[in-house]
Amino acid sequence: MFVFSKNIKVLRVKQGLSQEQLADLLGVTRSRIGSYEEGRSEPNLETLIKIASFFKLPIDALVKTDLSRSGNKSFIEIGKNRVLFPVMIDEQNNETIEIVSMKASAGYLNGYADPEYIESLQRMKLPFVPTGKHRAFPIKGDSMPPLGDGSFVVGRFMEDLRDIRNGQTYVLLTQNDGIVYKRVFNKLKEKKRLLLCSDNKLYNPYEVHAEEVLEAWEFVCSIHTKAHAEDELNLQSIMNMLRELRVELQMLKQPKK
Repeated sequence: MFVFSKNIKVLRVKQGLSQEQLADLLGVTRSRIGSYEEGRSEPNLETLIKIASFFKLPIDALVKTDLSRSGNKSFIEIGKNRVLFPVMIDEQNNETIEIVSMKASAGYLNGYADPEYIESLQRMKLPFVPTGKHRAFPIKGDSMPPLGDGSFVVGRFMEDLRDIRNGQTYVLLTQNDGIVYKRVFNKLKEKKRLLLCSDNKLYNPYEVHAEEVLEAWEFVCSIHTKAHAEDELNLQSIMNMLRELRVELQMLKQPKK
């Protein structure tokens, strides 16, 4: 697996890990990692699954796609799917997520696929350890109470729209509306569309074609800021409140299927 030998090194370097650090995290020897990167040996299926799980990537991406072609991008195209690389790390090797501020959200539709735009977003470490690629988005309007202006939703990136579960909430990036946060119902099999519903019944449901959806992020937690004055709700204060656990990370109750 020549591609795999290149990919494991690319991913290790992106995470800022030495061979020894990666070996410790995977529970193998440093020489084993070295032999993988040099193409002298190949992992068995159990180890391959462990590596794919660690880097939060499909096995197909590890063994069939040259990830070095992504350059400095935070994602790579695999067929019709766009797979994001794992979480970023800071200088202290802490996993971080990007925050799309209210100001930055205006340019997200044009910049979501631009590595320079994504790199310009501020990052923070959540007070819990997430699994997968996460990003925080601002909430606008009153269509999804109790969340409103000034609140944020942290979402986990969805690689495939077919994995969207009926009645769950998602942040979607659409060609016509930009960033929207809605309760989504999967109509892909019947109509190749998603049904977007607001929890505020004053707003009517509407459908979007699958081809209009550029990104989907599954709800993980919400950051409520109603108890704070408007002049306190800048990006730095949000980050500080999270770090100090002075805001509630409230899991929304999702309806059962």
